[in-house]
Amino acid sequence: MHPYLTHLLADITAAHRTETLPEEKRPLSFEEEMEEIDNWLEGEEPSHTFGYYCGLDAINFPPPEQLNDTEIKLVLEAFGKMMYSWNLDIDLPELLPLHIAYSMTVATLDEKTGIVNNGMMSIDFCTCYAPDCVFKEYCPCLEIWNEVDDDININDAGLNENELPF
Repeated sequence: MHPYLTHLLADITAAHRTETLPEEKRPLSFEEEMEEIDNWLEGEEPSHTFGYYCGLDAINFPPPEQLNDTEIKLVLEAFGKMMYSWNLDIDLPELLPLHIAYSMTVATLDEKTGIVNNGMMSIDFCTCYAPDCVFKEYCPCLEIWNEVDDDININDAGLNENELPF
C-alpha cells in the first residue's frame, strides 16, 4: 500500500460531517416553498466548494497513476461514505475506469456545491447529450442515443410530417 494512503484515508474519515448546518427559516406556505424550489432550479450558484465544507484539498490526493486499483477502490469507498455524510453523492457510469472515477471524484472538492440538511444532492457530470459527454465512450446515454439516432436514420424517408421519429 502506498505509504501516504493511510494518512489520506484518515483525513477523509476526519472530513465526515459531524453536525448539520443551521436551518434556514422554513417556508410558511406552499407558495413560499415553491418559490424556494424555483430559485434552486434557476441555478443560483453556491458560494463555496465541497472542499471548503469538508476541509479536504484536491492537491493532497496523489495522482491516479501512483495508486493501484485496490488503493483507488479504498479511496473511492472512503470518499463516497464521507460524501454521504454531507448528503452528497456522485453519479458515475458503472463501466468508467477506476482512474477516471478517482480523478472525477477528487475533482468534486473544487466544485461549488450546495449542502443540504434534508435529502440528497447528486453531483452529475452527464448532460445526456452523448456526443459531447465528458464520459465519452463510457456515457450511459450513448447506447440510447445511438439507438434513437439509428432509428431516425433508418426511418427518415418513411416519416410523414406528423410522426415523431421515436
